[in-house]
Amino acid sequence: MPTLVMKFGGTSVANIDRIHRAAKRVAVEVAKGYDVIVIVSAMSGKTNELVGWVNETSPLYDAREYDAVVASGENVTAGLMALRLQEMDIPARSWQGWQVPVLTTSAHSSARIEDIPSENITRKFGEGMKVAVVAGFQGLSPEGRITTLGRGGSDTTAVAFAAAFGAERCDIYTDVDGVYTTDPRICDKARKLDKIAFEEMLELASLGAKVLQTRSVELAMRYKVRLRVLSSFEEQSDEAGTLVCDEEEIMENNVVSGVAYSRDEAKMTLISVADRPGIAGKIFVPLAEAGVNVDMIVQNISEDGRTDMTFSCPVDQVIRAKKALEEAHARGDINFSELVTDDGVCKVSVVGIGMRSHTGVAAKMFEALAAEGVNIKVISTSEIKVSVLIDRKYMELAVQALHDAFELEKVA
Repeated sequence: MPTLVMKFGGTSVANIDRIHRAAKRVAVEVAKGYDVIVIVSAMSGKTNELVGWVNETSPLYDAREYDAVVASGENVTAGLMALRLQEMDIPARSWQGWQVPVLTTSAHSSARIEDIPSENITRKFGEGMKVAVVAGFQGLSPEGRITTLGRGGSDTTAVAFAAAFGAERCDIYTDVDGVYTTDPRICDKARKLDKIAFEEMLELASLGAKVLQTRSVELAMRYKVRLRVLSSFEEQSDEAGTLVCDEEEIMENNVVSGVAYSRDEAKMTLISVADRPGIAGKIFVPLAEAGVNVDMIVQNISEDGRTDMTFSCPVDQVIRAKKALEEAHARGDINFSELVTDDGVCKVSVVGIGMRSHTGVAAKMFEALAAEGVNIKVISTSEIKVSVLIDRKYMELAVQALHDAFELEKVA
């Protein structure tokens, strides 16, 4: 039988009624002749509750026990979903990560999947099981301990299962009905995309779009897993949602496919750094070791052997970044006259594979922002994206202006 993977996020299984609704969707696919692997998240809000209990019990917790507690939310959902399917006379069985097994690294709370042997579930399908309900977000370390994959890890679990079992498709059910040209809460002209290329989705996810976890898109692109993003709360058709697929499957596309934003960014500048070979490493290695996620980097023209170095990072990592840089300064690894921080900025980006073959995208972007009086602080580009750092107060205005400038409400 062909295999289909269906993943239901926390809002899609938030209560018993929603689990029943999700089970009905699974039943439709079983009736079509699929063997179905269902990946479930914890009920909405449950993971936060479990994390809160861990922090309340032990602020300096053992990460292994943290995973043991936090993974339990998915176990509950998997059991309830399997029970509901059984009530509908569909042969179903719940599976925890260690039972599959989902083999991961030992990095508790941020483990990475290394392998998913298919033998156990495949054998059960052969014995008549029609649905395997798998607890997402969790796995088994080489030491035999429960691990978790980090927030959004159920998306990654779903894609990994689709790759391991050669699934026809991986359907991600969530609280939105697809991938939009931008956030419809900000721009009422935002349009749902029928298809989007893996590379575009990866850029949008990494730049702030919350529809899919970045790691899941990376995995889908590597193993050519066709993803479909759907709403759990709307009637479905075979053309519903947004298909994330190979570029070759998309006949025609706009030059720019979407506008993404990341609200909580900070800009940090080291004033008057020595301009010499190796200085960038002396700055950014300590930041990496401190777990600071550096994004955009700009170095000014050198004057009298000194230069300024500017970079962006998430605003909640500023304190960590300051500490790392000040310690490097105290050791004499780097020397600067001042560290200037601006924590009132955001990042706005335009993304599209059409940029590879069209010129003038950056120029149009900059003109549109200038027309609205929005000053650009930092610019970063890649083959299919242009990102700018601007004052946070202009974020919504910038998103709307760029959406209009590139006429994203129109179909190519």
